[in-house]
Amino acid sequence: MQTIKCVVVGDGAVGKTCLLISYTTNKFPSEYVPTVFDNYAVTVMIGGEPYTLGLFDTAGQEDYDRLRPLSYPQTDVFLVCFSVVSPSSFENVKEKWVPEITHHCPKTPFLLVGTQIDLRDDPSTIEKLAKNKQKPITPETAEKLARDLKAVKYVECSALTQKGLKNVFDEAILAALEPPEPKKTRRNEPPEPTLAEHQIPRQPGGSGTEGLPPLPILAGHEIPTLRPARPEAALPSSHRASSAGLFFLQEKKNQHSHTSQYTFTRSMTA
Repeated sequence: MQTIKCVVVGDGAVGKTCLLISYTTNKFPSEYVPTVFDNYAVTVMIGGEPYTLGLFDTAGQEDYDRLRPLSYPQTDVFLVCFSVVSPSSFENVKEKWVPEITHHCPKTPFLLVGTQIDLRDDPSTIEKLAKNKQKPITPETAEKLARDLKAVKYVECSALTQKGLKNVFDEAILAALEPPEPKKTRRNEPPEPTLAEHQIPRQPGGSGTEGLPPLPILAGHEIPTLRPARPEAALPSSHRASSAGLFFLQEKKNQHSHTSQYTFTRSMTA
């Protein structure tokens, strides 16, 4: 089964984890727990063929600026998120997030994603913004930024009401399967770094990293490799990275190893 790797980035507390949990479990989390690194998996049907959509959640806080890029190699599509009721998170899309992902993965397509749209018309939220002479981000403003930054497109959703939620991931799948045409490289331009240059060291014959025990792999929950010729890229969907980003803890059966069945066709992305 082929895998599409989707990495979600953006400021802390803009709703990245809620976005993923709501999509993969149809449930909205009841409390906020800052993410370090999590991964989820769902099965999607594309043209009658099953794909594993690997969803990688990242920490938006500055403390993890050096750890976060460890999840970037071999990404097929990025979701750059901001909250439509947080102008600062919108500014950071241009100032931080797009420069970061284009530095590490210059040829990888990305979508601009507005979250928490259910709060755009919330009176108390509007009042709080007004005290700072701010307003919610409009779709037109976000679409202009998406064009300026050369995002594939702008999409928005609410993880709470699930309005627009499935469309976000349908569009991400399309972007991953039909990426923009690669730019022609100049004659004297150095070659792109190989996978080996980005690879975290591993124990000989094991799946753990150097100096750490091998990864425990649960049968039936391993995400297939992103590229068939590179089996070392596989990550078990039933494991979560620690704050060091180098070893994994087994999840409970009903957490993150949950696999939902979604049917995706081009006609459903209107």
